Amino acid sequence: MKKTMGIALAAVLLASTAAKAQQGEIKVGEINSYSALPAFTDPYRKGMELALKEINDAGGINGKKLVIISKDDAGKPAEALTAANELISKDGVVMIAGGFLSNVGLALSDFAKQKKVMYLAAEPLTDAIVWSKGNPYTFRLRTSNYMQAAMLAEEAAKLPAKRWATIAPNYEYGQSFVAVFKDLLKKKRPDVEFVAEQWPPLNKIDAGPVLQAIDAAKPDAILNATFAGDLVKLVREGNTRGVFKDRAVVSYLTGEPEYLDPLKGETPEGWIVTGYPWYSIDTPEHKAFLDAYQQLNKDYPRLGSIVGYSTVKSIAAALKATDDHSTEGLLKAMKNLKVSTPFGDIVYRAADHQSTLGAYVGKTALKDGKGVMVDVVFKKGPDYLPSEEEAAKMRPAE
Repeated sequence: MKKTMGIALAAVLLASTAAKAQQGEIKVGEINSYSALPAFTDPYRKGMELALKEINDAGGINGKKLVIISKDDAGKPAEALTAANELISKDGVVMIAGGFLSNVGLALSDFAKQKKVMYLAAEPLTDAIVWSKGNPYTFRLRTSNYMQAAMLAEEAAKLPAKRWATIAPNYEYGQSFVAVFKDLLKKKRPDVEFVAEQWPPLNKIDAGPVLQAIDAAKPDAILNATFAGDLVKLVREGNTRGVFKDRAVVSYLTGEPEYLDPLKGETPEGWIVTGYPWYSIDTPEHKAFLDAYQQLNKDYPRLGSIVGYSTVKSIAAALKATDDHSTEGLLKAMKNLKVSTPFGDIVYRAADHQSTLGAYVGKTALKDGKGVMVDVVFKKGPDYLPSEEEAAKMRPAE
């Protein structure tokens, strides 16, 4: 009898301890393409870990420990949805975050709408996620396709080039970016025409035929939206064939270290790019981030590091802004939420749930056998977004 009572008492104490532990933490689910796109997601994870450490070292979320439970979607929407279901049903997270590819982000956004759970899209760039397919449950951190297209179109319009060709991966990100760039450039330069386009499959580019078709159209300038391994193949083949010689190139994302670094001495010079010149940003916010990141990781940050760090900082800001961590409470907290990031303060706009995170634009150059960005200018996010009133009209009725 005494032994039975002892076992029962031990079980009660264990249950009580587990309950107290759960009460002392807040769990958030995070999903990303860790195995499919490690060049971006490894630094992204390191950025998240730094932010999480800073938050918990400073007392967590009003005294409660912030816990991030991460899962790998392998770059596949179906696997992302499986992970999201597990995080909600088994792990008991209060919200989900993350995503890299635009098609994965759109799948998670629809999941959030169906399950009535908040989703903070970290990296997906498609405009549809906040505009044509926007919903009350989804917010987006990253500087969008529209915003970066507007920044690049502004520079492209200054070029004498009239005949343009485009190269972009054949999925939502590439399709939507090319469409908005064309529209914005034509508004600034009605005299331009687009004479060729190539749509290689993601991660499967056959650069020779792609560049042969582009060269045959005799464009004055090329718009490129390939990245990662596809970008390396494109540059290598283009350099060999001389396709980029005497032609202006505007290249989306190419200045991000995770995509620029692998090019090494093959880096083409003078391309107009968006990216992250961590070595030349001299602001107090970035310096504090850079020092902390390098101390923790013994490595320099990539753009993924900024996204991961700012994602967790955004999550923490929302959780701290309200004691109501239900979906309804978090959605209310996110609207017009102000967050400090290494790129300065941002706001999540109430009208379309897009953050005002800006981006760096510059040109590629070679320095000590390595690709860098030069002539860098920081473009403020709000300057490259439609007004909130205009953006609200692009969203489905809620």
